[in-house]
This record gives sequence, structure tokens and C-alpha cells, in this order.
Amino acid sequence: MSEATPARSLSSESRRSFLLRKLHSLTGALPVGGFLLFHFWTNAKALQGQERFDAAVAEISHMPYLPVLEIGLVVLPLAFHALYGVKLALEGRPNVGRYAYSRNWMYTMQRVTGLLAFAFIALHLWQYWAQKWLGRMAPEEFYPRLCASMSSTMGGVPVMALIYIFGIAASVFHFANGLWGFCFSWGVTVSRRAQRTAAVVFGLVGLLVFVLGANTVVYFATGAPFPGTPSPAADGARTCADIASPTAARGAGAGAANDPRELAAPASH
Repeated sequence: MSEATPARSLSSESRRSFLLRKLHSLTGALPVGGFLLFHFWTNAKALQGQERFDAAVAEISHMPYLPVLEIGLVVLPLAFHALYGVKLALEGRPNVGRYAYSRNWMYTMQRVTGLLAFAFIALHLWQYWAQKWLGRMAPEEFYPRLCASMSSTMGGVPVMALIYIFGIAASVFHFANGLWGFCFSWGVTVSRRAQRTAAVVFGLVGLLVFVLGANTVVYFATGAPFPGTPSPAADGARTCADIASPTAARGAGAGAANDPRELAAPASH
């Protein structure tokens, strides 16, 4: 009995670690990855003006059983994936200095971007989701708050916008590379050819998702999206510029903004 017990204990520990890693991979690909795409797509409504953005946020806010969905499908899977991912990252021992293979670099980058994404998502959730839950911010305040936060500068540098760009880059790389790891570990891509194809496909997916998220940040920071993207101002929609100076915007629209004191009037909130 004394010899069999350690063997069973080792087997149980190994199986538990195997199941946790599988669950970690699954939560990253489905609930967390799906929410990332949905969140970027919803935020991209800002490129159509505040009205469309507020409507998209209001539609989510009025969903039935929203707290249950947020906790069960977003917060708990995200918390498990993030905390267990931190554990794996701290336990990992990168050896790219000795074995500079591409997948070895990807393994190391997956751990590094996971830590960066964890910090970024925690910051973002505290700034908006937590403030909504605490009753400190209404959903209709998201758009003007994002305009003010992303466009603010320190010494002429848009610090918060840069934090969001780098945070989005880390999150998207972690997501796209994690999809490759998910397909590999779950036996979807078995052959070398399938693995190479998956790397190309998920790389392109990651690039498109990054452009989607970064374009929204650039718009909030500068008032103009990437070249080739329609501006909400062209459709007469309310933009960040209107929020910053509603009096000037009304005067310019009516062709009667002749008094410089009127143009310099502070915005009312």
C-alpha cells in the first residue's frame, strides 16, 4: 500500500495538471477569445459616431440576465485563464538563448504577452466595467470618457492611447498564437503542413483584429481613423471634437461662429 499510494498520487497530480492546461487552452480560445472579438467589434461602432456607439452599448446593457452572462461567460473564464496563465508563465523556463527556434520564441512570447495582457485587461476593466458596476459611471458616459482619456497627453505624448495600443497588441498576439496552440494541443492540426497553415491563418486573423482595435484607439486619440476608414463627421454624427467643443461645433455648422469668445467657451458637462 505504501508503494502504491505515491504512484496514485503522482498519477492524480499529473492528470489534474493535464486537465487544467486543457481547460486553460479552451477558455482562452472560446469564451475569452470570443469576448475579445465581440468587444473590439462593439467598440468599433465609435467610428460611426457617439449615437451608434451608445446604441450598441445600450443594446448590451439591456440584455436579459446580463449580470449572469457577464459573470459566467466573461469574468470567471477570464479570471481562471489569467490567473492560471500567470502561474504557467512564472513556472516556465525560457531557453531561447540555447534553442532559438521559431516555436520556442513563440512559446516565450506567449508567456510574456500573457502577463502584459493580464495587466492591460485589469486596467481596462477597472476603468470602465468596474466603474459601471460600482455605479460611478453610466454606459452613456463611456464615449466622452474614452475621448478624453485617449486624447490626453503628458508632455505632448498620448500616454493612455499608447498604453492601449501596446495592450491591444499584446492581447491580440496572445490570442492569435494561443489559437495555434489550442489547435495543436487538441489534435486539430497534426501534420507539419497543417501547423504551418494554421500559423499563417491565425497570423492574418491577429493582424486584422489588431487593426480593428487599434483603429478605434487612434480615432479616440486623434479624432481621425486610419486612412481609408470613413469618418463619422462626414455623416454628421457626433464625434469627440463635438464633445470637446460643442459650442464651436454648433457655430461652425450654422456658419455663425464669428465671435472668438464664443469659440473659446468651455464645454459644458
